[in-house]
Amino acid sequence: MKKAFLSFITLIIFTITSKAAEITVYAAADLTYAFAEIEKVYENKFPKDKLKIIYGSSGKGYTQIINGAPYDIIFSADMGYVEKLKQQGYIISEVKPYAVGRIVLWTLKNSGIDVSKGINAVLDPKVKKIAIANWEHAPYGVAAKECLEHYKLYDKVKDKLVLGENISQTAQYVETGAADVGFIALSIAKSDKLMREGVYYLLPDTCHKQILQGVGILKNASSDKEKLETAKRFFDFMSTPEARKIMIKYGFVLPGEKD
Repeated sequence: MKKAFLSFITLIIFTITSKAAEITVYAAADLTYAFAEIEKVYENKFPKDKLKIIYGSSGKGYTQIINGAPYDIIFSADMGYVEKLKQQGYIISEVKPYAVGRIVLWTLKNSGIDVSKGINAVLDPKVKKIAIANWEHAPYGVAAKECLEHYKLYDKVKDKLVLGENISQTAQYVETGAADVGFIALSIAKSDKLMREGVYYLLPDTCHKQILQGVGILKNASSDKEKLETAKRFFDFMSTPEARKIMIKYGFVLPGEKD
């Protein structure tokens, strides 16, 4: 009886003193739907850990971090930003690639625009506005612009371009009718919502530089032991079969996987 009582008291003390560690993750907007699923799986596996995920363009995330934003991990759609943060002392872990992104031309099913023709669909007379992520800070915007230039279409359509802050906003422009077609991430186009609403054409990866994406644990995570341990767990979790399966579902090409 005494032993059981002591065990009960120990359990109460542990419950009171142990606290859930929350980390703030800055994630590229192309991860929105994949991470919604990954977050659920991760928190079911590690119920004491909490993830607060902020989505945005990779360039904006980089700028916010060097200006003091308290993020603990960054998942960038451009490996270059993560490497730069490492060089500048903001990242305390190894820097590693977690995925390669693919880009598509997307439109609503009822738009009357046949994107199966490929990128030349942007020349359809029905296309008045073309949504594209701002290439100043969004890697998918860079890739889309490179594809337009590769096919010598940029000068023909540059006056029709509508710039989104990130790849999610770019998709929203097409969804709401602010644009007729848009260059978006395959990972966004493969979400249940956008699969119901629209159709896409996967652009050849030969028309743009590889969208190599990188991750690193940020210095801010080291401010608290539990936070750092959680950051490491999530960092490692992204390499597990469970996380990889979800990433592949959304069209990402992963390290060690063939396109």
